[in-house]
Amino acid sequence: MKKFLDDNFLLQSKAAQRLYFDYAEGQPIYDYHCHLPPKDIAEDKNFRNLTEIWLAGDHYKWRVLRTAGIDEKLITGDASDYDKYLIWAKVVPLTLGNPIYHWTHLELRRPFGIKNTLFNEQTAVKIWHQVNEQLATPAFSTRGILTQMKVNTVGTTDDPIDSLEYHKQISLDTTFKTKVRPSWRPDKVFKIELPNFADYILQLGNVTNIEINSFEKLLFALTKRLDYFELHGCEASDHGIEILRYADIPTERKLNEILIKRLNNQEISELEIAQFSTAMLIWLGQQYHKRNWVMQLHLGALRNNNQRMFKILGPDAGFDSIGDRPIAEPLSALLGILDLTDQLPKTILYCLNPRDNEVLATMAGNFQGSGIAGKIQFGSGWWFNDQKDGMERQLMQLSQMGLLSQFIGMLTDSRSFLSFTRHEYFRRIVCNMVGHWMENGEIPADFNLVGTMISDICFNNANRYFSK
Repeated sequence: MKKFLDDNFLLQSKAAQRLYFDYAEGQPIYDYHCHLPPKDIAEDKNFRNLTEIWLAGDHYKWRVLRTAGIDEKLITGDASDYDKYLIWAKVVPLTLGNPIYHWTHLELRRPFGIKNTLFNEQTAVKIWHQVNEQLATPAFSTRGILTQMKVNTVGTTDDPIDSLEYHKQISLDTTFKTKVRPSWRPDKVFKIELPNFADYILQLGNVTNIEINSFEKLLFALTKRLDYFELHGCEASDHGIEILRYADIPTERKLNEILIKRLNNQEISELEIAQFSTAMLIWLGQQYHKRNWVMQLHLGALRNNNQRMFKILGPDAGFDSIGDRPIAEPLSALLGILDLTDQLPKTILYCLNPRDNEVLATMAGNFQGSGIAGKIQFGSGWWFNDQKDGMERQLMQLSQMGLLSQFIGMLTDSRSFLSFTRHEYFRRIVCNMVGHWMENGEIPADFNLVGTMISDICFNNANRYFSK
């Protein structure tokens, strides 16, 4: 019987072990999409305790706690940090079979060095004091953790009206080697159906000193903000799309009519929503192509399902799940229109429903080329799929329907500074899969050939893909 979480964790063959330790483990991390607060990095924050860095904002853990019947007061409520921590220690042993169990112990191992110790009620007090002592030191500040984890680049997620003041502050410090890049997240612009759309457009107008009363002025305001993001090192956009719509783009007069109706908080039809959304996404895609930015499309979440808790806690509190709307036809049309004029930017496609893995793997193949290796990427297992079998499914479909060798690898998509162990988890999984192929004679036992591919997937491909 193998020991839990030993050095060869998830590496089930000699080939897998050699691939991981010789070609994957030492690679830097290019975390091209996450939700880390740039303010914390700019100010080099030291967290008060393990609860603050480990449990606050982590809706994966919140969902587990709720499933175990824990009162919300001990999850997102006003209970003390220590009480929240102790209840987490009580619940973790109940998570066997859930990736949370693996992640919990990996996050204690790195960067805190806690090995050969199971996290539970009996070990919790000792771990609390041990980790809190480390968190008070410079080596375990936000920047210290990024440095320890060999994070080369971080892509944060930023609203078009964000000042990016903290990105500027970080970039001026030449002693800090991790690059922190803003990513443009324009969801509130193209989702005209949102209740607060008119308020948001007013804010956009205030930031840009433009009275936005036409579609043309909206594009003018967005262009100013795109230029501003470009000036501050942006190299990627990100779009969270719950409902992927496509409609033929109407005249500018019709787009003005749709916009003015919504600015006056009037109802618009489903067709008008699709027309506006399509026009915005195509225009944005053209702008990304012009700037050589990467476009990321996160498709298929069903958000804020629990309306009672949404009223209490708001969004991003752990009440989202997998949607099942069809995406193939509208996605094909959207990418196709951009490709028709050779204005399709480098694009990463993520699905939340694993049913759509093959859809995205084959869709990516429709629009490759233009002298860019892996121009259209089938993105890594996202959200509910960033666990072992979800990653394996994504990797297998990508390898069979595309080119695994051109894959840009893993990302954290996280708000936690402890989540970089997700890259280790991914690297062990991909090395185990490819090592299995080697052991079975399905690919050559050529470690130079295969190991180079592993290093590329872990870091080099992303580093090349996002370079401008």
